Amino acid sequence: MNDLVHLRRTLHQQPEVGLDLPRTQATIIAALQGLDLEISTGEGLSSVTAVLRGGSPGPVVLLRSDMDALPVVEATGLDFASTNGAMHACGHDLHMAGLVGAARMLAARREELPGTVVFMFQPGEEGFAGGRLMLEEGVLEAAGERPVAAYAVHVDCVTPGGQAVTRPGPMMASASALKVRVAGTGGHAAFPHHAVDPVPVAAEIVLAVQSFAARRLPVSDPAVLSVTRLRSDSVASNVLAGSVELEVNIRALSRETLTSVRKQLPLLLTAIGEAHGCTVETEFIESYPVTVNDPDETAHVLAVLDEIYGDQVVRLPFPGMASEDFAYVLEQVPGTLVFLGVGPADGASGPMHSDTATFDDSRLEEHAALLVELAWRRLTR
Repeated sequence: MNDLVHLRRTLHQQPEVGLDLPRTQATIIAALQGLDLEISTGEGLSSVTAVLRGGSPGPVVLLRSDMDALPVVEATGLDFASTNGAMHACGHDLHMAGLVGAARMLAARREELPGTVVFMFQPGEEGFAGGRLMLEEGVLEAAGERPVAAYAVHVDCVTPGGQAVTRPGPMMASASALKVRVAGTGGHAAFPHHAVDPVPVAAEIVLAVQSFAARRLPVSDPAVLSVTRLRSDSVASNVLAGSVELEVNIRALSRETLTSVRKQLPLLLTAIGEAHGCTVETEFIESYPVTVNDPDETAHVLAVLDEIYGDQVVRLPFPGMASEDFAYVLEQVPGTLVFLGVGPADGASGPMHSDTATFDDSRLEEHAALLVELAWRRLTR
C-alpha cells in the first residue's frame, strides 16, 4: 500500500498531457520491473502494454488504465501538488498506480492463474483518442489471442469513498463537435444597413442550438448540445464583423441520435443564415463513441460488486453525458467500466477536471484488488 501511494504521488507531481508522456512511461516501466511481464511500448504514443501469462492455459482478459493529465494549473495546496502547469485532475495517476498494484498482485499468484492478463496503460484519453491508437497498434493482439473481456476502474472524487458505480448498456455518451462559420460582409458599425452583419445571425444560431435537442430529439434517447466557442473577426468596436466562428459540443447516447443531429443541425443553421443573407459553413468532427457496458459481462461484474460492496453498489438509472475512450475497447471486446468513489473523507474536493480536485489515495489497495478480482473471476468462470 505504501508503495502504491508513493507511486501515485510521484506520478501526480510529474503530469504530462496528450500522447507523448516519456516520464510517465518510464515511471510505469520501472514500477513493473521484476514481475516477469512481456512489456512493449507504443510507436506513435508513449503507451505501455504488459502481458502476464498464468501457470495454466486459459482465456485472455484486458485491464486498462489511462495515463495523461489535463492542462490545468493545480490549486489543491497538497504537498505533492504539480507545479508544471498540468494536473492529474481526472485521477489518472490513481488509475496507473492501481493497475500497477493489480499487476503485482496477479504476478504473485501467477501459478494459480488459468489464463493471461494484458495490462493496457494508455496515453491521450483526454481528447486525443489514445485508446483508438493503441487498438490500431495491436494491443488486442499483444497476448497472441484477443481478450474475451476488458475492464477498467475509473475513480471519482465527488462520489463518496467506498461506492462502486456502474450500469449495463450505455454508460457514457459519445463526444462530437460541429464547427460553424457564419459569413456576412462586414462594414461600419454606424451603418449596419449597408452591410450584412453576421453577429446577430450567430446569436440566433446559438439560440437555435440550445432548443434543438428539446424539439428535434426524443426524450428517451437524449443529447446535450452546448456552444463552447464563439468569436468574430472584428478588429475594433466600430467595425462590423465579416464572419463569426462558433463550435457546438455534441453528446449523444446512441448512433441513431448522433446521426439525426449530424444531418438536421447543419440544415437548420444554414437555413437561419440564408434567411439573413449570410452563408453558413459547417464541419462535423466525430470523436469518442458511446461507452457501452456489455450486458452479460456487467451482470457478472455487478454480482462481484454486490459481494464486495453490498449496499454501496450504485446501479446508475441513466448514463452520464461525459465521454471515455475506453469506449473504443468496448466496441471490440465485451467488458465493463466501473466508477469507484474515492472522494476525500471531509468532502472537500472540487469537481473532476477542476484545479481543486482531490482524491483519497488510501483506497489504492482496494482499487488494485478490485481489478484483480474482476480479472480472476473472469478467467476462472
